Amino acid sequence: MNALSLSAIPAWGFVALFFTGLLAGFVDSIAGGGGLITLPVVLSLGIPTQFALGTNKLQATFGSVSATWHYTRAKIVSLRECGVGVGYTFIGAAAGTIVVQHLDSSFLKKFIPVALIAIALYMFFKPQLGEKDLRPRLRPRPFYALAGLGLGFYDGFIGPGTGTFWTMAYMLGLGFNLTKATGHTKVMNATSNVVSLVCFALAGHIYVAAGIVMGFGQLLGAWLGTHLVVTRGTKFIRPIFLAAVLAVTLKLLYDSYWK
Repeated sequence: MNALSLSAIPAWGFVALFFTGLLAGFVDSIAGGGGLITLPVVLSLGIPTQFALGTNKLQATFGSVSATWHYTRAKIVSLRECGVGVGYTFIGAAAGTIVVQHLDSSFLKKFIPVALIAIALYMFFKPQLGEKDLRPRLRPRPFYALAGLGLGFYDGFIGPGTGTFWTMAYMLGLGFNLTKATGHTKVMNATSNVVSLVCFALAGHIYVAAGIVMGFGQLLGAWLGTHLVVTRGTKFIRPIFLAAVLAVTLKLLYDSYWK
């Protein structure tokens, strides 16, 4: 699983990886989009693409599982209520990871930025959205069948923006406020991250040393981010959420249309 030698990355590189993980864990625990911070840094250190993707999933798993634990402790999330969603997300992520190896993802890469722009505009022009719980539009089981399979598949297939889509889905589908939606999103992120991580591990595409160093940074960043969400709530999350949507959108637009 660790086919690269420790000498493949200089000592200063591990310091950079730790602080990159810290920043990504902080942002990801609040609004998603941490992968846009970590993956370019990992690639810049000369790690081959397949190993970079696998290593990125390893460190992301640290952050999403840690954030899930913190949100659960704060009683924002009930893991018992997430059981059905975890099951559907597991299936969706496994299917997406398998299918991506055989299909061209170019269409989705061009479609997703458009969807993210729509989300940002909707949030901007609906400033009250997420301030309090609303009447749910769907019952939990059909909601998780749609969102779990669909977003789990997407995370296994491509990934960027998954947390943003989950947060919006919770607010619009189950009527969650933004704080509650953010907490539940991390449970589903953790599920799809673990599934994807297992796939990369089975293929031997993980640089364990780099992933663990970033993972410790993720743990600290996730703790800081979830603490601020719990103590400051919706008004604190909203601007960071919108900034993360914008960052993901610009990066995907660049990769899909201009790169």
